[in-house]
Amino acid sequence: MQIFDENDHIAPIYHRAVNLSFGKDYADPTIESHSSIAKQNSEQENRRRELLAVEEQAKHERIVKEYGLAHFKSQTMSKFYTKVMATVNNEFDDKENLYASILHIEDAAPAIMEILAVKAASISRVAPLVKSLPWLADELVSLVNKPQYRKRADVQVSDPNLALSYIGLENLKLVMPTFMLKHWLPVSTSPVSIMKRRIWNDSVAIALATQALAQKNEIDTFQAFTAGMLSNIGVLAVTRCFFQTFNDMHKQALKQAYDDKDKRLHDALSSIKMSPELLHEQLVLHSSKIAADVVELMRFDRLAITEALFDLAYVTDIDKMSDIAQLVLKAKAYVMQRNLYKEKLISDQESKQLFKLVKLSVAELKMLKTKDIDHIKLNFQ
Repeated sequence: MQIFDENDHIAPIYHRAVNLSFGKDYADPTIESHSSIAKQNSEQENRRRELLAVEEQAKHERIVKEYGLAHFKSQTMSKFYTKVMATVNNEFDDKENLYASILHIEDAAPAIMEILAVKAASISRVAPLVKSLPWLADELVSLVNKPQYRKRADVQVSDPNLALSYIGLENLKLVMPTFMLKHWLPVSTSPVSIMKRRIWNDSVAIALATQALAQKNEIDTFQAFTAGMLSNIGVLAVTRCFFQTFNDMHKQALKQAYDDKDKRLHDALSSIKMSPELLHEQLVLHSSKIAADVVELMRFDRLAITEALFDLAYVTDIDKMSDIAQLVLKAKAYVMQRNLYKEKLISDQESKQLFKLVKLSVAELKMLKTKDIDHIKLNFQ
């Protein structure tokens, strides 16, 4: 987000928060340095000069060989990452492909949210669209069968239409954006397994914080909640694209080296791991802009959040943002500060600077601290 990244005081905080997605203690594997390879063993003073010369010669040859291997691995890694990033950037330029093939967004998903945004919304209008999305129907049935929501302990719901009736329109305004973002999460973020959970937790927290701020400021809470939730869809797209491209290209390169019987290259490629540093760069550069592009492709008319997503991506002055964008920005800043504070990665002065930038008032901050923004609570009658 440019408003964070272009501010000299806030940019380091923002980058720290993005890094936190990988886990506080996660470190990218490094290639063994040739200085450790060149470490000399202590020599016995009484060793004969001839034996010493032989050992020194052998040591020198080993150093040259091992340093050469390390240098080759480093070059191989650099070339591979360059190819990956070129491919990923090409993928980012193809918005329709990101939408349909990377995130796999079906037309029925935004259509449901569009219906829920109008006063004439009804279960009968939503039901056919839910039926066209088997994964969503399964999620809704599973939801109403949870012990805390079941009307009768001895009855199991199996019909999606009945599940929709039980849930009701007001609950659906929370459930639908949530289940959809959950469905679009990366399948796996291995070897940074914690990242998937952090993306999910942050998305829920941002959405609930935006909703709470909207309620306080008498702004449409469904639009605010959905904008908050979908503001993280660019993070999902970048992460899915990066991991998918990296894994596919890595497998292909390994196979080619194996087929060519190039053991040295195969060994070098086998040592390459996913780079959090490169993913961090892509998240900072592209996630908010891709979020705006993806939401634009959803072609919302009644659900007026597209402008807000573009404001978050490109506008650097909060006063020039739409009301919804301002709320999402405040929510993002609050969640970012909260995450960093838990890990003791932000000072009180930095927190004040962050909240000042997004104009999060003392009253709003106090209100957010009283809210549970980690759990979505449904009200079943």
